[in-house]
Formats: sequence, structure tokens, C-alpha cells
Amino acid sequence: MVGKIDKQPQLNLFKIQLTQFIAKEHELRVLADKIEWDSIEKDFSKYYKNFGRPSVPIRKMVGLILLKYIYNLSDEAVVERWKENPYWQYFCGEIYFQTQQPIEPSEFVHFRNRIGEKGIERLLKLSIDLFGKEAEEKEVLIDTTVQEKNITYPTDAKLQKRIIDKCNKIASKEDIKLRQSYTRTLKQLMIEQRFRNHPKRRKKARASARKIKTIAGRIVRDLERKMNEEQLSHYQNEIAIFKKVLLQEKKSKNKIYSLHEPEVRCIAKGKEAKPYEFGNKTSIVKTKTSGIIVGALAFKKNLYDGDTLEPQLKQVNRLTGSDPKYGIVDRGYRGRKQILYTQIISPKKLPASASKYKKQKARERFRARAGIEPVIGHIKQDHRMLRNYLSGTQGDAINTMLAATAFNMKKMLNRIKKEVINIFCYFFQKIFIVQNFIFLSLIKKGDFLRDD
Repeated sequence: MVGKIDKQPQLNLFKIQLTQFIAKEHELRVLADKIEWDSIEKDFSKYYKNFGRPSVPIRKMVGLILLKYIYNLSDEAVVERWKENPYWQYFCGEIYFQTQQPIEPSEFVHFRNRIGEKGIERLLKLSIDLFGKEAEEKEVLIDTTVQEKNITYPTDAKLQKRIIDKCNKIASKEDIKLRQSYTRTLKQLMIEQRFRNHPKRRKKARASARKIKTIAGRIVRDLERKMNEEQLSHYQNEIAIFKKVLLQEKKSKNKIYSLHEPEVRCIAKGKEAKPYEFGNKTSIVKTKTSGIIVGALAFKKNLYDGDTLEPQLKQVNRLTGSDPKYGIVDRGYRGRKQILYTQIISPKKLPASASKYKKQKARERFRARAGIEPVIGHIKQDHRMLRNYLSGTQGDAINTMLAATAFNMKKMLNRIKKEVINIFCYFFQKIFIVQNFIFLSLIKKGDFLRDD
């Protein structure tokens, strides 16, 4: 059942309303007044049942999740800081200053799962709508990046050790007595298999790595043999992953790089510092002039960049209600000329007969395209896309769109702050001009030097 905020509460004699002591010109207050909260509540109410205990109000949950990504905080940190900040409380729809935690941090997990990818996409649309017609540009910049998952750097030995640990844990939970746990043996083997590139340790390290793989296979078979039918059906997915990891080799396709995140892909983007990144491919679309993100999409597979264009441009149409005329891309999209109603423009050698204007226009477009690179950097560093802590492919999609939403919201906050500063500067400038005018008029009349 949907929880609601009382929009016309009874006045409290012993409490002061937030509006009476927070600054009217503060950017968060101005932004909160700009957002159409009623529309969000109406769209999200369909995800709730019509009976049961009232939930946390939708505005409060949406406000908290936006603040979390705007200020790059964890679930726990945003809840703690909310208690201290009256502007955050006003943004989330509170009337009076609160001294208690608004929610338990685990509520974020339930809310994200409740509204899913479509609900998060609605929040991205909300951030785009704040800019009005400014977001409907004819030319957009498109690029892909890797959203890294929160996993350790995968190696065969690490994965095999993890399999052994998980098998021992399952056996302990189900009261299954394995032939051997290999706890002490494994500890020594993990030490020996390190530094395998050293000439004097290579032979022993490789032998230890082979031994770890043998033990992992042995313990999986032992566990599977001693399980009953009910236990086998319960753990069949985990055992299937264990077997796939043990069978995969150097040139195997669709490898598993993490036992708890088997959907993770290894993506090579040609970076010198990071030759390989482990996560999912993400596409970002930015307007050329205004710099608003009008599309952000996560992909389950490591697709060729050109194949990401159609689903990405469909999302742009859903969010803005129009199709861009031109999509400016890099050479990674080579081969695509037209997608739906959008012409794809990538760097290429112009014919000798091309006019000076055409050459200048092409140069200007591709210089502008390079501007999406630092934007992606800001989304990663400032809005939680550098490391994705959300689980599964749904977590990939949610984190990508929330990071893009936060970027747009931050852009609007900075704009509001700049407008407020400009108003103050204009006001003081006018005062200075008036004072100057009065001073000069007094000098002209001689009143300033007259001795009374």
C-alpha cells in the first residue's frame, strides 16, 4: 500500500517549519519546487498493492535515491547525512526538521527491485524534462564505456579456491560429511602458486595451480555424490556454475569470471592502463550543444558498438519524444550509416571535391564528439558508475540510468546556483551604478565640496 505525505499538515506549536529557516534561493529547494512530484507518485503507485501496511512515501524514497547518486554516497551514508541536512529533508518532502533516520538502508534494495528498470528510466526522463525544449537537439554524441562490476580481478586459482570454499560451506550447512576439506592444503598451495613468472618458481607454481584445480573438481564431485534429490535440485544452478568454471580454458567463449556475478563480461577497450575491464558495456547519449544526457543503456552482452545504436536510439525516442537527426560517433561504430531516423556520422576521409565548408563542419562535429569522453569520466567518478555495487543485469541497468539521472540533476543544480549568483551580482552592480551617479552629480553641482 502506498504511503503518503500529508500535504496540508496541522501546524505544530513546538516545531518550526523547514520553509521558515532554509534559504529560498538554495539550489536544492529551487530544484525540489521544479520537480513534478505528483506525476512521479502517480506513475509509481502502480508498483504497489492496494492493501497492507502503508509504505515509505514515494517522494521520500525517490528523493533519497536521487541524493544518493547526486552526492555519490552509499545506502548507509545517505541515510545518516539526511538527519543532519534540512535542505535534503525539504527535497524529500518533509515539513518539519526530523532527527530520526528516514528509512533502513535495506529499503533501497526493496525499492529498486519494486520499480525495476522501467521505473528508473522514468526518473531519467524526469531529469531530462527539467531542461524542456533544450534537450531536443538535432545532433547528439554517442559513445560506449565499460561499467566495472565490484568483483576481484579474476584468475583461475582464485575461482577454483572460491569453489572449494563454497562447497565446504554448502556441506556444513546441509550436514554432509566430505571426504576431506583441504583447508590446510589449499592455504599452502595458494602461497606456492603465486609469482609464477619468476624463473625459479615457475615449475612449482604451475604444479600447485594444477593441484588446486584437481582438488576443486574432486570436492565438487564428492559433494554432488553425497546430496539427495532435494538438495541437488536446490543447488543445481551453483553446481552447474562450478562445473563450467572448471571446464573453461584460455580460449573458451562466454567464460565465468565471478561465481556470484556470472553475467560479468571481459571487455577490452584498448586502454593502456586497463587492457581488460570486467563488467558490462554501457552506452551514453549526450546532446551536442547543451550537454544533457538523453540516453543511458546497459547491455548484457559485449556487443559490437554499431549493434548498440538501435536500442539506444529507441530509448532516446522514449525519453525525449523525438529522434535526433544526426548521431556523431567514433570509429568504433564503423559500418553504420543510418539507424531508424538518425544519420550516423563517423570520422572518415572526405573526397577531394568536398568544399571548405563541409570540411570545417566535419572537423567541428568530431571535435565536439570528443567532449563526451570527460562527461563519461564525470559520470563514473562523481555519480557511482566507476564501480557497480548492484547485483545482476538488472543492477547494471539501474546503476547506469541512475548515474545519468544524477549527472543531469547536478547540471541543473549548478545552473540554479549560477543564476542565483548572477542575480546577486546584478543587484550589487545596480547599487554601485546608482551610488556612482549620485556621487558624480554631487561633484558636478559643487555640493560635495561646499563648506556649510
